[in-house]
Amino acid sequence: MSSALERLKELTSKISSYELARKENMRTLADLFVTLDLTEKVGEFHDIFEFKAINLSGISLAEEDIGTIKEGKYLQIIGIKYDKTAKVKNRNISLGYYGRVERVDEAVRNTIVKFIIAWRFEKSFRTLEHYYTMLEKLPKPEADSASLS
Repeated sequence: MSSALERLKELTSKISSYELARKENMRTLADLFVTLDLTEKVGEFHDIFEFKAINLSGISLAEEDIGTIKEGKYLQIIGIKYDKTAKVKNRNISLGYYGRVERVDEAVRNTIVKFIIAWRFEKSFRTLEHYYTMLEKLPKPEADSASLS
């Protein structure tokens, strides 16, 4: 019994820490949205989540070399929208253009990288919630799943 109770406590603690991290991330993300002045291209802060993805050119987002600049490239935040009614389904939108990456102040580059990662962190939660809701809409499987064998 204590083993089950310990697992429950551990799970509760983990969920709680994720929710706290998510709330702090949203505050940070809103601040970075304003700092990077993305209102002109995006509109309201909550509209940032209408993008299917947000990418970056000129700086690596790969885990092993995150933040490393790509000499000779241009620094740009790119939002990707999906329109199922359009002939071309995916549309890239420049949300912020900053010029040659090596000429952009390091603090600005770090702010941009932090914004992208913070956006992806929140977007992953929203995707998780979306699929959870979809699963809830499906009929529950029969108690006897022996027919699948």
